[in-house]
Amino acid sequence: MKLPLIPTAFVLTAMACMIGLGVWQLQRKAEKEALLDRYVQAATMPPVAWPETPDMDLLFRRATGFCLEPVSWRAIAGQNRAGDVGWRHIAACRTGGGEGPGMQVVMGWSQSVNSPEGWDGGEVTGIITLDPEFGLRLVSEEPVAGLQAVALPSPEDIPNNHLLYAIQWFFFAAAAGIIYALALRRRLRELA
Repeated sequence: MKLPLIPTAFVLTAMACMIGLGVWQLQRKAEKEALLDRYVQAATMPPVAWPETPDMDLLFRRATGFCLEPVSWRAIAGQNRAGDVGWRHIAACRTGGGEGPGMQVVMGWSQSVNSPEGWDGGEVTGIITLDPEFGLRLVSEEPVAGLQAVALPSPEDIPNNHLLYAIQWFFFAAAAGIIYALALRRRLRELA
């Protein structure tokens, strides 16, 4: 029996792509491990001043910033240190003279979406983490009055699923090969 040229080429090309994606995921796994190691090391380094411009090299570093005044508040879903689900309260702070992006500060956690009252700003010490909207945010170690302590960010909370993705791509490639082999075998039986 002669192999059908176009379907065989298609399946082999697809399998090669899937294997390539699996190898790429293994490379990404190593890159992610290096990044997570860098974050773990950052957590042990001395505190820095809140940066005037977002600097991703400061993720998971302790920092101190000064909030001249909270300009606005927003609440996003989050957990307190006990693991309860509720709302993290983030203050958008003015940091001075209009320079820089200001400072986004997670000032605590509560069951209510309503913004806290009575905090007029001041020095805040916490851990730098990502803010999808503003680049960076500071997660305060101490809550303001009326709020509970929010769960602190940790590099351990960042998943590294690249090995599972690689296994998945290799499985898809093997499955495609097996299915095609079974289809060829069935066709051979029908022709015999």
